[in-house]
Amino acid sequence: MSLAVFPHVATLNYTGVSHVVFHLLGIPGLENQHMWISIPFFMSYIIALLGNSLLIIIILTKSSLHEPMYLFLCMLAGADIVLSTCTVPQALAIFWFHAGKISLDRCITQFFIIHCTFISESGILLVMAFDRYIAICYPLRYTAILTYTLIGKIGVIIFLRSYCTIFPIIFLLKRLTFCQNNIIPHTFCEHIGLAKYACNDIQVNIWYGLFVIISTVVLDALLIFVSYVLILHVVFQMPSQDARQKALNTCGSHICIIILFYGPAIFTTLTQRFGCHIPPHIHILLANVCILVPPMLNPIIYGIKTKQIREQVVHMFPKQK
Repeated sequence: MSLAVFPHVATLNYTGVSHVVFHLLGIPGLENQHMWISIPFFMSYIIALLGNSLLIIIILTKSSLHEPMYLFLCMLAGADIVLSTCTVPQALAIFWFHAGKISLDRCITQFFIIHCTFISESGILLVMAFDRYIAICYPLRYTAILTYTLIGKIGVIIFLRSYCTIFPIIFLLKRLTFCQNNIIPHTFCEHIGLAKYACNDIQVNIWYGLFVIISTVVLDALLIFVSYVLILHVVFQMPSQDARQKALNTCGSHICIIILFYGPAIFTTLTQRFGCHIPPHIHILLANVCILVPPMLNPIIYGIKTKQIREQVVHMFPKQK
């Protein structure tokens, strides 16, 4: 997913007519396969919904899991549910019922929620890296530093950052006149994906979108990298092999989720920027991978790799004798 790509931008002459209704096509070029494509979409959504809901219930109801790491994980699971629910049902409606009609206001609302949630998830991954840094580098001060009050403030800051950076784009889109086309070859609405159908100059949209990406997601990724460099520096100075192994194991799940989140997003951005000869349906599928895969796999990864969560799941579903 990307907020800014660099299509050829031109200011065109246009009439006063501006589209207020658009039509999402789904995945162009694969319309005949939409019913089959809907199967992994539907299964991924159900797994994401059930897995993340179960994760939230377990963390909130078990006092032993009311630790900073699990509370941040609970935030991530909530964001995953919002991200999936904002996009997948719309895609399924297109695949099953050809219900791609969407108003401009609803399209902008969907874009706003998607990108706010995406940036929030990036921020949550950053604070989870900070959590691991404190736990490994300052274990004796861990609970004193990461208090419930601080965790609450961090959650508010993450939300406000995403809200404040995306909110101006609403006005950047509202000022445009959409007189070129009202057919969007996608399963959901994006900033530049919508803006490129305007007859106005959209340079401001492009550069602001780039600013948002660099100041949030790119900056988060760099700070996460720095956090893990510092963590590894401390870990490899530990005298005991067992201590080093234990410290690295606590980071395993988080590293997997970082790769799942940033990997597809970076690859999608690169293909949009440089993959001029890649078929359009590949771009759309890659964009949907960013939406589908992390929310589906995050609860599975933490359920498998985190002993405390795995034990709670086993207790919730005891074996029948």
